[in-house]
Amino acid sequence: MEKTGKRVYVKRTQKDYSLAFKLQLVDEVEKGDLTYKQAQLKYGIQGRSTVLTWLRKHGRLDWKESDQMKKKAPNKQIKELERKLKRLEAEKEILNAAIDIADELFDTEIRKKYLPLSEAAFKEKGNKEDLSQ
Repeated sequence: MEKTGKRVYVKRTQKDYSLAFKLQLVDEVEKGDLTYKQAQLKYGIQGRSTVLTWLRKHGRLDWKESDQMKKKAPNKQIKELERKLKRLEAEKEILNAAIDIADELFDTEIRKKYLPLSEAAFKEKGNKEDLSQ
């Protein structure tokens, strides 16, 4: 322990925090009750990245990607998202071509039109319920 003026500082390590405490803190941050910096101040956590580490390790959200996106300028984010969109569109075209080829080779109809069938089934079910009431 070091004494500086009126405050007493206790150096702590990550080992001092229980798993239950970490999960509670992560839950509070992910629910939006606190930001990770507010959680650091509230619970007296000294390490700058300690809470972020817990969020990455124990959290349900993908904190790695959001951290990377925050570091990039908006223009770079837009360009990266446009590249991803183009790649996904190209993948979709390839998959559609593969389905078309499979339909021709195996004389099948992989792309069935489920919507009209499901609408008809829904309407039929609705009519039966109307009659029973």
